[in-house]
Amino acid sequence: MSENRTVANYMTKDLITFSPNQDIHQAVKTLVDNRISGGPVLDGDGNLIGILTKKDCLRVAYSAIYHGEWGGRVADHMTSEVKTLDTSLDIVEAAQMFLDHPYHRFPVMQDGNLKGLISRYDVLAALEDFWPE
Repeated sequence: MSENRTVANYMTKDLITFSPNQDIHQAVKTLVDNRISGGPVLDGDGNLIGILTKKDCLRVAYSAIYHGEWGGRVADHMTSEVKTLDTSLDIVEAAQMFLDHPYHRFPVMQDGNLKGLISRYDVLAALEDFWPE
């Protein structure tokens, strides 16, 4: 495996993160204002404890419109079972992970610490770099 074919070389490192106690209204506004599809949820020590996605937020908005139930904290709505990838994973193996799972993004970890996010778009762009001319 070539060193330049790792997830670390293609992941997004400048992340918008959320706190579990953050108001869900504020988190939805952050997603919309920044045109992002999701972000990691970190506890007070910076540990990854979940991910908040557009789908999670759509559930919140749906409940608000149809059931009058709007509000709560990020922890009430986030996805807490999060599949992660390692920074050293080959980008082709990352592509296989996207094919095997319904996720649009994976948090990227190194030695138990969050280092970035990689999306389907990032992997597709990376694979395009390796296509023959």
